[in-house]
Amino acid sequence: MKFVYRLLEHSPMFRNSLIIVVVFVAGFAFGNFQGISYAQSSTSAPRDAEPFFEPFWQVYNLIRSDYLDRSEVTPETLVDGAIRGMLDSLGDQFSGYMDPETFPMMNNDLSGEVEGIGAVVETVEETEEVRIVNVLEGSPAEAAGIQGGDIFVAVDGEDITGLSQLDLVSKVRGPEGTTVNLTMRRGDELLEFSIVRARITVPAVEYERLEDDLGYIKLRDFSVNAYEQLNEALEALDVESLDGLVLDLRGNPGGLLSSAIDVASTFIKEGNILIEDFGGGREQEFTANGRYFGSSLPMVVLVDDNSASASEIVAGALQDNGRATIIGVTTFGKGTVQTWQELVNGGGIRLTIARWLTPNGSWIHDQGITPDIIVEWDGEAHTAGDDVDPQLLRAVELLRSRVLEGMPNP
Repeated sequence: MKFVYRLLEHSPMFRNSLIIVVVFVAGFAFGNFQGISYAQSSTSAPRDAEPFFEPFWQVYNLIRSDYLDRSEVTPETLVDGAIRGMLDSLGDQFSGYMDPETFPMMNNDLSGEVEGIGAVVETVEETEEVRIVNVLEGSPAEAAGIQGGDIFVAVDGEDITGLSQLDLVSKVRGPEGTTVNLTMRRGDELLEFSIVRARITVPAVEYERLEDDLGYIKLRDFSVNAYEQLNEALEALDVESLDGLVLDLRGNPGGLLSSAIDVASTFIKEGNILIEDFGGGREQEFTANGRYFGSSLPMVVLVDDNSASASEIVAGALQDNGRATIIGVTTFGKGTVQTWQELVNGGGIRLTIARWLTPNGSWIHDQGITPDIIVEWDGEAHTAGDDVDPQLLRAVELLRSRVLEGMPNP
């Protein structure tokens, strides 16, 4: 059985720009699962395409017969390269190929429990270097002394210059109990770390009860268990006793389309959540699915420039439906949907299949969601130990004023 995954995420796999994802904890291989058969994606060449593939087979045969180091080149290597080239020719940064080693690794992440060092990374757009954004509390990376801002230089003695973020991830991750040796650059200094990998589970949701009967929930991703954990948080906070709620989507890179719809429906009783545009006049509307938790308490959603895709769906749905006030800075701007499809060689492809629009019909791609209230904040200052969070403070201030004035959400 093969699978197609419906994806809503902004991921490291095929984009070399400023992006953040929990690469060593929970790679975001998310979507709606649908079983398919090989017949739905034929492995045979269409008759009308055969003439176009003659140059391909000509080159393949020449390499196999005449290339100087042909004994060192496997057919799998040539086919993988051809598939990569075919997808690269689309010019779509979100479509790409995962080889048979990488695809199973990313699929295993669907459980939210993987083996690695526990770090969040991003690719620096100007240099294409991969650096640490932050490390997870209690993780092997934290115990070893890895810090936010550290730049990857080598993995197990191998220079990683030029490696994509995904290729780097595949080298750093590995079985629990094994050791990976990292060379990192911190400022002008090169540092060596020997880290024992561990099995790490990262909860999708964190929550706490703030002063003045306000609730705070941080949603880290839209994984398989995100909706269930969100509801557990709402129950633990006793939402009926709250005067307001803050939903923090900052740094949330996205995930499952179904999870985004479930989360949005938790706070929207009825109405549209998003529209998918497949091109050629084909559209599909997704409406609130009955997951509504039964409270209309005042609500603020926090976003930043790393709130992407599924996060933007939820923020856009809550904003367009007048259910919440959005505070922060303009979001990432990821307005397309991808599928992941397993191939017969054990690899997989990621393919853009649709645009998604907010309930009001806005396509936010490369534009992002504009908050109702702009509050700038240098998140790196917070990582460095500054505990003042002006965006959260503004959210609390707004909710307090609405409670005092007896005002509903706009």
